[in-house]
Amino acid sequence: MTLHIFNPEHDIALASHLANFTAPHAGRQLRANLGFLPALWAEDGDVVWVEHEESAQKAYNRLSKRVTCALQTSYLQSRNILFASSKCHTFKQPITRIEPWGWDLALRAALKRKGIAESLLPSDEYLELVRQLSHRRTAALLLPRLQQEGTVGESFECREPQEVEQLLQRYGQVVMKAPWSSSGRGLRFLSVERTPFACQASWFRNVVASQGSVMVEPFYQKVRDFGMEFEATDDGIRYLGLSLFHTANGAYIGNILATEQTKREMIGRYVSLSLLDDVRDAVITTLELGDYRGPFGIDMMVVKASGAKSQVPSLLHPCVEMNLRRTMGHVALAISPQNDDIIKVMRVIYEKDNYKLRIQRL
Repeated sequence: MTLHIFNPEHDIALASHLANFTAPHAGRQLRANLGFLPALWAEDGDVVWVEHEESAQKAYNRLSKRVTCALQTSYLQSRNILFASSKCHTFKQPITRIEPWGWDLALRAALKRKGIAESLLPSDEYLELVRQLSHRRTAALLLPRLQQEGTVGESFECREPQEVEQLLQRYGQVVMKAPWSSSGRGLRFLSVERTPFACQASWFRNVVASQGSVMVEPFYQKVRDFGMEFEATDDGIRYLGLSLFHTANGAYIGNILATEQTKREMIGRYVSLSLLDDVRDAVITTLELGDYRGPFGIDMMVVKASGAKSQVPSLLHPCVEMNLRRTMGHVALAISPQNDDIIKVMRVIYEKDNYKLRIQRL
């Protein structure tokens, strides 16, 4: 039996690199309100660790009914998924495997305190591998391997202020990114005309002091966000599907729920499908993740082509960042419709002091 855990504070825990880590209030509340999410991909007889069994069961039942009605699929209601309070130390059936949203020091320490067997927990070496691969440097190293005609994108690791100053002068506008940070956080935008480096110099120094470096990238005019979801297995990297999502100021808002064919048609309005396929295949054949096993996602962008000589309206940025964990794109894939005529949007909203998952019209 597999124990599933939704720990959305994972990215912040990686940045802290502490076993005794306390997530911010928003992260704790998100985990409490949406802790039932792993039930969407869990298998019959699996257990999902939640804060409150009864409220998680009710939330899952409500979502199952919405999925059945809106997406015309009933598979969620036909499965037997168990919910167990994180306050308990024993289970009705023995746990043979643990699948969290993402592995980090804080989660392992929390599970050890709960009495989970050491044999089910990852080693120090594995956790360090996950952390290093989660560094934005990994995306920067992958990016050149995905470049071809029709793509764009550069990324630089900086440790000195003058390195950032030089990049800002070269590109006019750049984005500074903390190596480890959660969605919508850890970003600073610089512009030669409006926001010089001096405005963010203290932030840069603090991040370098705590995380060792800062990633700097040219600023691109985004046309739309999307991504590709994968899974690393013993047999290699497996492609799972497209993720079409929306963000505001870098923070996640929602995902399109549609068939793979429909999503391909949506992205195909901006970039060629053959280019998408080539990038997907390049990820599968060139990305090296060592002993990592599990889901991961690569965020991409369609960006506006610049320059008077440009003959195309938009280009593909094939690797904005890589998330070495499950993503909301994986959540969307778990409840995607089978009918090409059905297109909905899955949103996470904050309402009446609680986070809620909603399936709405596009």
